Amino acid sequence: MEILVASGIGVLTMVGLYLVLSRHAFPVIIGTTFLSYAVNLFLFVMGRLEIDKAPIITKGVTDYADPLPQALVLTAIVISFGMTALVVVLALRGFLETGTERVEKGEPQRDARKRKAAQP
Repeated sequence: MEILVASGIGVLTMVGLYLVLSRHAFPVIIGTTFLSYAVNLFLFVMGRLEIDKAPIITKGVTDYADPLPQALVLTAIVISFGMTALVVVLALRGFLETGTERVEKGEPQRDARKRKAAQP
């Protein structure tokens, strides 16, 4: 079972990195989402989940589940949602400013067209 989970985390990470390195904005957004899924799964598995055990330490209970990984995953889900919303807004603003959704260096196409039209 550990091999299956570890390979799943590896596949999510590989797909996320591949998409982040693309030249278009939408695959970059999807890639960051895949990377956040991989990190969440890693944090969740890191806690060695226990079944039918209390997450709170009480007197007389020796077997308990570690609540820290669950709290970290919950926090990571909220942070990844905020990060995805920010990246979507930045991609939309970039598309509206440049007229393209490609992620590259250089001057925007709209400004280049204006300069070319202004030259005699």
